[in-house]
Parts: sequence; structure tokens; C-alpha cells
Amino acid sequence: MTRTINTLLWLLCSVLAIRLGLGAILPFADTTEPRYAEIARIMAETGDWITPWFDNGVPFWGKPPLSFWAQALSFKLFGINEFAGRLPSWLANAGIVYLVYATTRALHARADTDVARVSGLWAAVIYSTTALGFISAGTVMTDSFLVLATTLVIASLIIRLQGGSTLWGWAFFIGLAMGLLAKGPLALVLTGLPVFVWVALTRQWQTLWQCLPWLRGTLLMLTLVLPWYILAELKTPGFLEYFIVGEHIKRFIVSDWPGDLYGDAHDFTRGTIWLYLLLASFPWGLVALIGWGLTHWRGTRSDRQQWQPKSPGLTGLILAAALSPAVFFTFSGNILWTYVLPGLPFLAILTAGLFSGTGGRFLPKYAVAMVLVIPVIGTAAGIWYALNPGELKTERELVARVDALPGVSPDDLFYLDRAPFSARFYSHGDVRILSQEALALRLTQGTVDKPLLLAVDNRNKSMIQTLQARAEAVDGSQRYTLFRLIQDASRTAESDTVKKERQSG
Repeated sequence: MTRTINTLLWLLCSVLAIRLGLGAILPFADTTEPRYAEIARIMAETGDWITPWFDNGVPFWGKPPLSFWAQALSFKLFGINEFAGRLPSWLANAGIVYLVYATTRALHARADTDVARVSGLWAAVIYSTTALGFISAGTVMTDSFLVLATTLVIASLIIRLQGGSTLWGWAFFIGLAMGLLAKGPLALVLTGLPVFVWVALTRQWQTLWQCLPWLRGTLLMLTLVLPWYILAELKTPGFLEYFIVGEHIKRFIVSDWPGDLYGDAHDFTRGTIWLYLLLASFPWGLVALIGWGLTHWRGTRSDRQQWQPKSPGLTGLILAAALSPAVFFTFSGNILWTYVLPGLPFLAILTAGLFSGTGGRFLPKYAVAMVLVIPVIGTAAGIWYALNPGELKTERELVARVDALPGVSPDDLFYLDRAPFSARFYSHGDVRILSQEALALRLTQGTVDKPLLLAVDNRNKSMIQTLQARAEAVDGSQRYTLFRLIQDASRTAESDTVKKERQSG
């Protein structure tokens, strides 16, 4: 048993270390990571800890600030770099891993200590090696903090029901506060739904009331949450309407929601979220389906290593927690695969049960192979992209090469119409945007008084062709071609550019 524990612990630590290392060597690739990293960078630079800013003068109302606080603090401590940006998500993931372990151990309340530890480590390893669990562990995103919060809420309730100390009762409400500061009211839905299903089916209303400090805990939660919400609305009026009504109602029920201020809404076929769940939980989702099916078909079970719940229906609570995100988003078309992430910790706890007792003896021989699938793929892909960053949608290398040019800095770099977030982040906000209308005006007035570096999206074929004929293409990235515009070339290109702009308008 000790050998099994050591092996599992070694595997878990190795996976976490690998993910931390990959986070240090990979550049931020558009759009999610550099967008959130840039918001956190602005927060660290300006010292504005109330309002996250999407751009100069544009508040970011899409998410609460918990993840931005953590990333901005990390930037202040470790500098503006990828490691500092991703470290908070990695730490949040480490917290989730611990909660998965602690919850699974608590479910073996009367079992041998080593049996409980093995089961807990299996659950932690399984969560860490799911596809989305591995990816999110070192990604700049708000979802990591949401999952830490929702996992803390459900885990605290389970551990408290299993005889855990009263501190877990307080942790329940701290988790709710974290969720409200990480993602908003969605955290209440994702945790309230499984708790309601459990208590409604088991009639454990009194038990639920007695095991948690509802009145004082709710007061603590409001004390932690309300000040920021009030200050955010006072500082940028309109926040609450957009965030509560727009992000939490219209985004859910209106596919391709036109009111999204910060990106593009999505419109997927209803029920797609279940395919995302299968993809996000790979390979363990498939393992679980096959394992549970075979166990049920064989009719085998082990009384020696089964959970020992002290309250009825805890298996149902965990199952509800695992499936609630998918159930909730089943009828929404505006979804991302990260929406199923809050369910993965509890799916891992359920799957870990396959490795205990006679009912799961057919799995351990393949277990190490399953553990290695995602880390090996992720490590190989990460190293390859680290060696070939030009294959990613990132402007890191281009901005660095511009900065290295004699007499040139990133503030001499312009992007036509729109600058990608990675360019903004890696230039520390120095790159500028030049609209096609402003470019035409400059060319008309002959105001290109010094070489101007202009990055043009490769999909803008007409502008690319115009500039290729009359300007020097000096560099580029996967998505952009960089032109050097000088006075003579600008005057030569003037008539063609203006003509094309009028035709496209």
C-alpha cells in the first residue's frame, strides 16, 4: 500500500510540476490569455484595484476582479512575464487538487487510513490529468478561480457532513464569496443546484441547516462581496446592469448575443455542452463510462473499500455536482468548453471509486497509461510550441524584434484597425492602432514624417496587395505582415489607397 501511495504522489507532483514549467516557457496566444493578462497588467500598472480596464477609458464589466487581483499582484511580485501571469491559476489548481483529495478521504470516514489516502490520491491524479484540468492548471483565465470556489463550497459541505470541523462550515461561505468575486451569481447556481437536488431528494433539510452557520456565514459572505460590487457601480455606472442582466441572463438565453462588449458571442447546437464534457474529461470520462458499465454488468462491488457516508445521498450530491454545469448549459447555445470545468473535480471523485475494491480491479493495469496520456501529449505539444512560437497566434516575437531595431520602440508599431491582445501585452500597452481612414488621411496629407511600422492582417488582401507594391515588407507573424512606410512610398501609394478605401466603404 505504501508503494502505491508513493507512486501516486510522485505522479501527482510530476504532473503539477510539468504544468508549472510549461506555463513559464510558452508565450501568451490570442485571444483569452493575453486579454486577461493585459487587463491584469493595466491593473498592476495603474494601481486601480476596483475597476478592471479593457483598454484606456474602457472598463471591463465582463468579469469580477478576483483573478485580476491575483494576477496583478503576481506581476508586481515577479515582473510582467508569462510565469507571473499563469502562477495564480496554477496555485488555484493546486487548491482544487487538495480539495479533491480531502473530499475523497473524508468519504472513507471509517476505512483504513491508507485506503483513504490511496482513493484521495487517485481522485487528485485523475482530475489533474483530464484534458481540461491539465490545460486550465496553467492558463490565465477566470475559470480556475471559479472552480476553486465551487469546489470549496461542495467539498466543505461534504466534509462537514462527514464529521469535519466547524471551520469547513465557514469555508462553505468563503467559497461562495470567492465565486461571486471570481465569476458572479453563476457560482450560486452551480453550487446551489446540486445542493438543492440532494436535500430535496433526501429530505435532509434539518441536517443541512444544522451543519452550516447560515446566518453568520451569509453575513460573512456579504461583507466580503458587497463592498466591491457597490464601489464598482459607483466608479463606472452601468456595471451592474451589464453584468447581471447582460452576462448572466442575455448571454445565457440569447444565442450570438449582440450586446457583448468584449468579444464575439457563440451559437452552438443545444446539447453541445455534453460533447464538451466528454472532451474536457478525456481520457477519464471514457474510462468512467466503460468502468461503470462493466461494473454494473458484472454486478460486482466491494464492501471493504466503499465510501462510508454519514448522511444519505452523498453519492447523489457528488454526481449532481459533477453534472450540474452540463445540465445547466444544455439549452444554451452561447457556450465554451471551459463551462464544464466546475464539474470535473467531482467527476474525478466518482471515477476514483473504480480503483477501489474488486469491482475496479480490471482498471489498475491500465491506470498509469491513462494517467500519462494528457501530460505526455501536453508536454510534447508545449515543448514544440516553445521551440516554434511563430506557429502560435502570438505577437511576442514580432514585438520583440521591433523593439530590438535601432532607433525604434514598440510605440512606433501600429496595427491596422485593431491590435491583438498579445501585441498590447508584450509591448506593455505601447503599440498603437491606426484605422484605415486615418491611414488614408496620413497618406493624403503626407504626414508620414518618419518611417512608420504598420502591421496588417494577412486576411486584408486588398491592403496587403497595395502595400506590397509600394512599401517594404520587413517582418511578420503568423497573422500579420509588417510594412515600413516612408514618405516617398506613402505619396506614391496615396491615390490607390484612397480609391480602395472609398470602394470598400
